[in-house]
Amino acid sequence: MNNLEEVLFLNPLELSGPEQMAIDLFLLEKSFCDHNFNMAIRFYTWDGDWLSIGKNQKELPKTWIELLKNEELKIVRRPSGGKAVLHSRGLTYALIWKYPPRNKKESYLKTTQWLKDGFKKAGVDLFFGSQPVNVSNSNCFSTSTFADLVDKDKNKHIGNAQYWRKGHLLQHGEILMDPSKKLWKKVFNTDPPKIKNEIKDKDKVKNFLKESLVKIWPNSQISDYRLDQKEKEIIKHFAIHKFKKISNY
Repeated sequence: MNNLEEVLFLNPLELSGPEQMAIDLFLLEKSFCDHNFNMAIRFYTWDGDWLSIGKNQKELPKTWIELLKNEELKIVRRPSGGKAVLHSRGLTYALIWKYPPRNKKESYLKTTQWLKDGFKKAGVDLFFGSQPVNVSNSNCFSTSTFADLVDKDKNKHIGNAQYWRKGHLLQHGEILMDPSKKLWKKVFNTDPPKIKNEIKDKDKVKNFLKESLVKIWPNSQISDYRLDQKEKEIIKHFAIHKFKKISNY
């Protein structure tokens, strides 16, 4: 008898910001009503250069609005917290977990260990950030709190953010790979973190991370999940009504 718990795995998709956020929210909502749901994981890329802002980021700098008007950048608001993340040639993951530890620090310990193990396999050791949360800073990658993963030189490789509902968890993370230096400078007025070449191969990183996920949760097994037509309609509705692209301020 197979007592392994399923981890739903959605094939990587390259879509707009609202569509990606809508899929993640759909999976979180699925965790409320599907009794067999335990966990879901997906990796994805963005159609173009996008800035995702945290759910509580209210004021946007004028420079971002100018980049938006000039069509150099598109902006969407995440359901998760945290600061602004530039999605430019990187890899995003979303982890939806039905029964996470309720303690936030404990949940981050568990939900980032598979990332650390996967990166170690790729040849890069990552450590938890140690800086306090900087409320005044708008750039997720300019500080490294306990929620983030940095290399030995303090370069931040992965920024994570959470959204909790009914005790269930949606965790977002951006894995930096080869961001546009020019756009990064325009958005954040600084250079991007230095990323090691070992982890610039998306497929290699995805495979290492999938392997380490199963080792961290040994009672689980990854199972491919395809969205059916009805689910796609719900996601389309979410994208239009809950995650409209930010077009003016």
